[in-house]
Amino acid sequence: MTSPSQDTAAERRVWDLPVRIFHWTLVLAVAGAWVTHQLGISYFVYHLWCGYTVLVLVGFRIVWGLAGTRHARFWNFVRNPLATARYALELLRGRDGHYAGHNPLGAWMVVLLLLALLAQAVLGLFGNDEISNLGPLNGYVSEDLGIELTSVHRKLFWWIAGAIGLHVAAVVYHRVAKGENLVRAMFTGRKPAAVVPQSEAIQSSRLALAVLIVALLAGALAWVVQHAPAPQDFSLF
Repeated sequence: MTSPSQDTAAERRVWDLPVRIFHWTLVLAVAGAWVTHQLGISYFVYHLWCGYTVLVLVGFRIVWGLAGTRHARFWNFVRNPLATARYALELLRGRDGHYAGHNPLGAWMVVLLLLALLAQAVLGLFGNDEISNLGPLNGYVSEDLGIELTSVHRKLFWWIAGAIGLHVAAVVYHRVAKGENLVRAMFTGRKPAAVVPQSEAIQSSRLALAVLIVALLAGALAWVVQHAPAPQDFSLF
């Protein structure tokens, strides 16, 4: 099979602009959530806004996985367990080849991260740090349940961090062992023509649709937060 490094003059577009913006904005939002948590309770409002951003972004990516461009759609890159196992065996033998979009293992990592980040962001909405801060939807749950959900929220982060570490390791592997610059592709949206047949190249980013989806999701989240019952007021104690 032709290596991507042998054909760098001709490139074809694989990743649309919404997917690329989603990817790097999600990186910043997750990093921001971690940093604001480490800085302490006085930065809770910023931590909360990072969580809102993650929630809207993940919601967008799930919808985009149904309505987006070719390589953004789940049906185009998520393989069944048997096909994924075959790919894993080929990977161990050094014969895993190249893919225009996500490879089978990478596809399941995408799904895992999306579900984990969705759960993490939703759990944070019900948070209770037992000091001075409550999540915007904490009023829906009892104090004990809020504390329990917050505990799960904290523990889940380390699983997410581990998954992110595996993702980064896979990107490094592709760069070092296979000569594929996946980071560059996620900036430019393009991969060498050697690994992207003309029939698999995308022609449009469908940007207007993406903006509409994000606006609707952000509006829905704002409505839910604004109409939630007021959480317990720490100032009463």
